[in-house]
Amino acid sequence: MSGEILFLAHRIPFPADRGDKIRSSRILAALGALAPVHVGTFAENAVDLASKRELAAHSASHCLVRRSKSLALAGLEALGSGHPVSIPAFASARLHRWVAKTLRERPISAIFVFSSQMAQYIPHDFPGRVVMDFVDVDSAKFEEYALTARQPLRTLYRREARLLAKWERDVHRRASVSLLVTVEEAALFSRRLDLAQVRDAKVAVMGNGIDADSFDPANVGSAQIIGADEGPHIVFVGQMDYPPNVSAAVRFATRILPLIAADMRGARFHVVGRAPTAAVRALDGRDGCTVHGEVADVRPWLAAADLVIAPLIIARGIQNKVLEAMAMARPVLVSPQAATGIAGCDGIHFAIADSDDEFATRAIALLRSPEERTRIGQAARDFVIAHHGWTEALAQLPRLVGIASSEARDAA
Repeated sequence: MSGEILFLAHRIPFPADRGDKIRSSRILAALGALAPVHVGTFAENAVDLASKRELAAHSASHCLVRRSKSLALAGLEALGSGHPVSIPAFASARLHRWVAKTLRERPISAIFVFSSQMAQYIPHDFPGRVVMDFVDVDSAKFEEYALTARQPLRTLYRREARLLAKWERDVHRRASVSLLVTVEEAALFSRRLDLAQVRDAKVAVMGNGIDADSFDPANVGSAQIIGADEGPHIVFVGQMDYPPNVSAAVRFATRILPLIAADMRGARFHVVGRAPTAAVRALDGRDGCTVHGEVADVRPWLAAADLVIAPLIIARGIQNKVLEAMAMARPVLVSPQAATGIAGCDGIHFAIADSDDEFATRAIALLRSPEERTRIGQAARDFVIAHHGWTEALAQLPRLVGIASSEARDAA
């Protein structure tokens, strides 16, 4: 064996029910097949804490810290330290002590860091490999938030973007390799580095996958869960306290759905996802819109949809929600931003629309053509199976952490 692995993640990978957790849980499982893995991570709520047993089953040892610091307190600490708010928000003396103890007592040869705020736990004198999975460029996301935010949020977002960009550059210098989820994110990340670092060979792409067996319409019940209304039924799935998802849902309900309803009076819009904000909840009951909130399983909702949409204006990385809908053989109508990182073709594997009018026009055309929806849906599933399996996505992990496949421990 070449040693053991320390895995640091800003959220416990379980339950794997949102985009970042799906990715981190898959990476953790793949690393566990190579060597003993020690996991340091945070829990945000009771559901996370209840997943401690699953975390233990996937790790040789672990430290799970309940993250309870408010953003206001983290912001005050950030002002005093000159750090982006993300750093004190995920600072824990207990986790620092556990990392130091683990590195002292275990033969750790590689540290895999999931999300840049966890890089604060990497010792400066660690001699092994450091794999930094940025996933996407967080600083660019805050720059985009600042473009549409009002004061004082605009100033706060600009500060976070500026300081996160510096943090990302510093962390990259420390890492053996920096991972981004798409070619586009990797190119953006490289452009934002210091000039001496542009085209740095240490920047690599490791994409996301999808479990096409789990997201298989043949394995999902056909019970009608959307309701008795004739429809057509349009579905948006996502974490509904995530600002890009909130703005996408509000955009569709208030600006695009009325254009569709003017041509198709029975059109219904369903927002599915946990923790809807007040802005999202306010859409419930508005002109054919229903906000369902958290559901036990999104697959029946996808299966029941005549059309799945992702009208995101701000989107970083690859959208798992789009891959899941495609795997379910559903026709998906996306913005150009939401299509980034998925090498499918417009009109073949999904449909792309930009302006509100274009979104409405393409939605109406698809909703009026069951044959076209079936054709695109089947092509979408075939594409996901061929290009977005997790085995292929994570094939480079042994090389990244410096453990040859021939050295990997028996996964059993």
